[in-house]
Amino acid sequence: MLPYGKHLIDDEDVAAVIDVLRGDWLTTGPKVRAFEEALARRVGARYAVSCSSGTAALHLSALALRLDSEASVVVPAVTFLATANAARYVGAEVVFADVEPETGLMSLFGLEQALQHASRSSVRAIMPVHLNGQCLSTEDVRRVADGYGARVIEDACHALGTTYRATTGEVAAIGSCHDSDLAVFSFHPVKAIAMGEGGAVTTNDEGLYRRLLTLRNHGITRETAEFENGDLAFDVHGNPNPWYYEMAEPGYNYRASDINCALGLSQLAKLDRYLEKRRHLTGYYDALLKPLAPAVRPIARMPNCNPAWHLYVVLIDFDAIGISRGELMRRLSSHGIGTQVHYLPLHLQPYYRRRYGRIELPGAETYYRRALSLPLFPGMEAADVDYVVDTLRSLMGA
Repeated sequence: MLPYGKHLIDDEDVAAVIDVLRGDWLTTGPKVRAFEEALARRVGARYAVSCSSGTAALHLSALALRLDSEASVVVPAVTFLATANAARYVGAEVVFADVEPETGLMSLFGLEQALQHASRSSVRAIMPVHLNGQCLSTEDVRRVADGYGARVIEDACHALGTTYRATTGEVAAIGSCHDSDLAVFSFHPVKAIAMGEGGAVTTNDEGLYRRLLTLRNHGITRETAEFENGDLAFDVHGNPNPWYYEMAEPGYNYRASDINCALGLSQLAKLDRYLEKRRHLTGYYDALLKPLAPAVRPIARMPNCNPAWHLYVVLIDFDAIGISRGELMRRLSSHGIGTQVHYLPLHLQPYYRRRYGRIELPGAETYYRRALSLPLFPGMEAADVDYVVDTLRSLMGA
């Protein structure tokens, strides 16, 4: 079976994990810091904080910005559940923005409409999502956010390795936080690199960095300057007691282990190779699918963006080909080809429908009706793409 996505683990990765298992630290050890420093260098951010998953990273970001029940957060309707759920975890309300039907990315028009539906004073954050590995203009989002006094959290879970050209001509990496306060990554096995499960937040703000470190570790601090209980924290000579720590507010056990970070560090060293393969396979898909247009075509490409291509999504006119999406997926599966749909728009999920009622977001619903993710992962070869496209063509009767 060719799945829609899959990790690629080699002997170097296995050896890196075994080395940790035989060492002194299984968690909270040197591999955590080494991975964080390597990730920060890779994306060009000052700081990176690893954690247990991309969902944990999104939650930590909302906590770090002190979002609460008085806040509204703008989220594009086409994304994974965790993007919006992170706002709800802290009690904030979600305002869904529409997306471009050809890319699934939040549109400026959709963002501005969402902001009009929210109280200006309540909008505290905007969470653009770099869907499938493509990025929207973070400069535009930042400009709009500044007009509302809102912070920006980039959901970059699909976009490790994506770069873009800013209006200044500078090439920046997603995760550099060039136009955002925080950026979030996921290292789930189907993502650009795998940690088993894992995530990270990058930022250039030292205050947010220190808050993230505390919140991912139960809210614990050992920074003497932050201690409130002077009578308990210090001995009679004013020296900090070596066992002492404090919790000023509850945090979470969202730490990533040395085992996970050792795998992540080994995988990160291979990122360029993985990106090259993903981009090559994407280009090959594009060429082979041209004869099937307009019934089947790739999503539109964003200007000034060099995507990491987490997913390979095609837009299919199922009425034109005479096969429903479900039936096509079943037939492809019978030929050993796994596919998926990313994603059911969040405003259609029962929880959000009950909370916010029926919302009309035509761009999101148009994208969703046509979208299908075909297999794409670094372990694939060109022959696999040939097989997928040939099978698709045969099932369409083209």
